[in-house]
Amino acid sequence: MRTSRLFTVSQHVLLVLFLVVAVFPIVLMWLTALKTSTELATNPFGLPQEWRFDNFVETWRQGEFSVYLRSSVVVVVPVVLGSLVLSVLAGYAFGRFRFRGDGLLLAVFLLGIMIPTEGVIIPLYYFMDGLGLLNTYWALILPQIAMSTSFGAFWMRAFFRDVPGELVDAAAVDGAGPLTTLWRVLLPLARPALATLSLLLFLWTWNEFLLALVLVQDESVRTLPVALSFFQNQYTAQVPLLAAASTIVSAPVLLLYVVLHRELIAGMIAGAVKG
Repeated sequence: MRTSRLFTVSQHVLLVLFLVVAVFPIVLMWLTALKTSTELATNPFGLPQEWRFDNFVETWRQGEFSVYLRSSVVVVVPVVLGSLVLSVLAGYAFGRFRFRGDGLLLAVFLLGIMIPTEGVIIPLYYFMDGLGLLNTYWALILPQIAMSTSFGAFWMRAFFRDVPGELVDAAAVDGAGPLTTLWRVLLPLARPALATLSLLLFLWTWNEFLLALVLVQDESVRTLPVALSFFQNQYTAQVPLLAAASTIVSAPVLLLYVVLHRELIAGMIAGAVKG
């Protein structure tokens, strides 16, 4: 009994330690964004003596983040929605059907996961240049849909393979076709997996830096991560403004996690790949 209690206490201590390690940098960034440069030098870890919320206003104005926020939203929304639709259809096909060449086709999909972006960025640049898509939103949307679908198909395949066959058989007995079964029977069950996949796709697309840096030179199409890098180069000495800019860029991801954290945890548990 005593050993079990000691083990439980040690688990909680370890979890609290991990929580502090994960949350401390975020809290420190928020506190830094609300200080002056002088106060940051004298009191880097304490609470601000004067809460400088105007740092966010100045950062937003000087960095023109409204333009870059619009660009990020224009890229993220079609990438997430398009990737979800294609991932569900591909995952459903790989998970519930058997057809000639399915293993080879799945291996082709997995190449999108195994090959890093750095390995395809140069040929992708010339390909987009040949299509006349450089410095457009399509140069960021289309490649990210392709790469996200590679992972999404593999993720949804694992879910659909674990769905009891009795549900699919019962739907077939009631006269439901494959698409009706997908829409009315399987998708309602896939909510945790879809929520987790949506959050992961949003996170990857929102933070994508290399594609936006190489394929887009026009400031009106530039996304937030690249804008943050340029802002950092211009305001290196003004750390509170840099912290405010980082807070602005990371805020949508944190807010989305707060909204979907229950589905994320459920999806992570239910979506463990079993082969």
